[in-house]
Order: sequence, then structure tokens, then C-alpha cells
Amino acid sequence: MTRLGFVLTAFLAVASLVAQAPVAAQSDASSVTGAVEGIFPNGAAFNGVSLSGLTVGQGIFIAPDGSASGQFQAVLLGTSLLGTPQHVVLEGRVGNGSLGGDGSATFGGTATVDMGDGTLTISGVSFTVKASAQSLGLTLDGNALTTAAVTAGSITIE
Repeated sequence: MTRLGFVLTAFLAVASLVAQAPVAAQSDASSVTGAVEGIFPNGAAFNGVSLSGLTVGQGIFIAPDGSASGQFQAVLLGTSLLGTPQHVVLEGRVGNGSLGGDGSATFGGTATVDMGDGTLTISGVSFTVKASAQSLGLTLDGNALTTAAVTAGSITIE
């Protein structure tokens, strides 16, 4: 790679980080970070997929005015109607959030959802998450899933 190519690549990488920094730059911004595994109680389902658990990764900054920036990724572990394993993948961009008086955080935005069954990925799916150290509640396109209990990993809300 030429020196100019390297400098341009480095500049674009730094610019992409700075472009997402406004919420994080606010002095009173809060953060929600973590990587967890969890289990759903019996009967949890999404779009015909029976859910047993999930894995989640998140990194979010929440400003006092309710704006937020960050990413939320989840893999919903389930079983298809035919009885085969099916993983539903959610990749979300966070745009709003708030902290609860109980130590929880609620945030939301839009996501893409891959149902894991060979169908096309669905874009523009609204999502909301209520996260605490012990549980994670997820709502997709207005459909609230049963709250999952955290079994491994951690969620930090500061």
C-alpha cells in the first residue's frame, strides 16, 4: 500500500470514530456495555421459532437528553417448526435510551434481522431493550419477547 493510501485509510478510520462521538463526548453520558448469555423461560417464541436462549453483545452511550449511540447484537437460539436448530441474528444501531431508577437501562433503535432460515434479511426493524445485570427484555417490531435471565457474562450500566 502506498504511503498516501495508508494515510487516507488511517484518516477515514479516525473520522468514522469521531463521527459517532457526540453522545459519548457529553460529560454526563452513561454507558451500557457487556456480553452475556441468557435463557428464556418455556414458551418464548419469535416469528414461529421457539426460543431457548440468546447471546448478546452491546456497547452504548446514553446522553441525558435521551439520545444514544452504539451497537446491539443478539443471536436468538431456537428451534424451527420442523424441530431443527435455528439462530435468529439481530444487528441493531441504537438511537435513544434512558436509565431506570432500579439500575436498569432501556434503549432502542433500528436493526436488521436474519431469521436464519435462508429467507432475506429484514431491514428497518424497530427494537427496544431493557437491560439489567440479571435480565434482558427485548421487543422487536412491537412484539415483546419473554424476558431472558442472564446466565453468563455481565452487563455494566454506568
